[in-house]
Formats: sequence, C-alpha cells, structure tokens
Amino acid sequence: MTSGLTVAIMAGGKSSRMGTDKSFVLFEGRPMIEVVIETVAGLGDETLLIINKPNDYRHLNLPMVSDIYPDRGPLGGIYTAVHAATYPHTLVVACDMPWINRSLLEYMITLRETADVIVPRWEKFPEPLHAIYSKACLPAIEDKLKEKRLKITGFFGQVNVRFVERGEIEQFDANGRSFANINSPEDLEGASDQFSVNQ
Repeated sequence: MTSGLTVAIMAGGKSSRMGTDKSFVLFEGRPMIEVVIETVAGLGDETLLIINKPNDYRHLNLPMVSDIYPDRGPLGGIYTAVHAATYPHTLVVACDMPWINRSLLEYMITLRETADVIVPRWEKFPEPLHAIYSKACLPAIEDKLKEKRLKITGFFGQVNVRFVERGEIEQFDANGRSFANINSPEDLEGASDQFSVNQ
C-alpha cells in the first residue's frame, strides 16, 4: 500500500501485571500479537518485532530486534524500532492493543511526511505506542535514554509533532477503542464489556 514505511510491533515489555507474556494471552481465541500482526499486515514495506526473548517469537516468522539500550522501557523500544527500520518512517504499535483500527492507521500514514512524529491524542493524552516516528527523532530520543529520562513523550519538545486530534480519530474510531490496552487479567475480563456499546 505504501512506500517508505516500517511497521514495528512492541512486544518487549515485562508484562508484570499480566503475570505472563501479554503477546500470547488469548484474545477472542487467538494470541493478541497475532491479532495485531494481522491488522497491520501490508501497511508497511517491512514489519519488525521489538522483543527481548527471541526464542518465544521465532514461530511468527518476522524479523526480530532486541533493545539497543536494555531496560529503558517503551522509549528504548521506540528508539530500537526507529533505529532498526530500513525506511524513513516507522509506525509503532503495541502488542497489547488488540482493537487497533486499520483505517485510522492508514489515515495516520498519509500524514507521515508532515512532521517527525504523528501521534493520536485522545482524552488530552498522546498515544505514543500508536504513533509514527521519523528517523529525525533518533538523536533526541537517544539523549533522553542516555540521561535515563524515560517518559515516552519527553523528547517531543525537540522534534516536530503532529497530533491527530479527537475529531479526526472519531471519523475512524468513534469511542477510542484503538487505544485500549490489555495489561492485566482484569483488563482481559472486562474488555468485551467495556466496548459493548458503539461497536
């Protein structure tokens, strides 16, 4: 569909609240990461898995990259993804967001040349694990990693950011379910109830 885009799926987290690797928790009968992989299939020219346990993910038959700066949280994962990407822009999505919306992602991809970061903002908060980053972000992110200042949006002041606002998001996703992530068994249990309205 597009040229000049890498898709990176973040699956290197500790999953401490879930108690087991979130990637392989079943969502509607399938491992969450497989749901996400299927949703983003073909959006970019390559798809990478950002992981720290390669053996667990080998069966997915996708290129795997481990953190360049270990134990630096999601910001370290974003840096690794953008650094490893073959292409100028990287769409980063989390493995625990099973409702990501392909149409919204496609819209965001059309904006990728307009800024260094394309990030949705829902309920006033950016969604940095559902965003597009250009290679121009690397120096600013690396500075934060070296300082161990790991707030994901902490480098936004050093780059050009295009927020995708609620009015734009609602054209594709009326209730923001794209950004719901499943961090714990309770989230999984309540997931279906949470979005039973406006599906």
